Amino acid sequence: MNTVLIDVCPVALSMANMLQTVRSGKPEREARIRFASFDLLWKTLTPNRMQLIQALTGAGPTGVRELARRVGRDVRAVHADCVRLAKTGVIDKLEDGKLLFPYDGVRVNFEVPKAA
Repeated sequence: MNTVLIDVCPVALSMANMLQTVRSGKPEREARIRFASFDLLWKTLTPNRMQLIQALTGAGPTGVRELARRVGRDVRAVHADCVRLAKTGVIDKLEDGKLLFPYDGVRVNFEVPKAA
């Protein structure tokens, strides 16, 4: 199964992990979508946008109108959410205008640290 891991990882730690991967010459075990903070994750992956990601998971290239029909939402609202998801790199917008989330599954993993 082609699964992506969505997590929260500070930029410095993310860069250190990337350097370690490059130095080892071994690719990461699974694809990742990383957010630098919980705030950024929640602003990007709203409930409506997660619904779109769920509808796109394993679906192949899909047009905005078809996606809106699948989730029962207004085309304009779905388009606006998809623009945001594409700008942040969560989904891909193909040359023909269709949308693609190239994964068959999503795993979300994060820890809530103790307050300072």
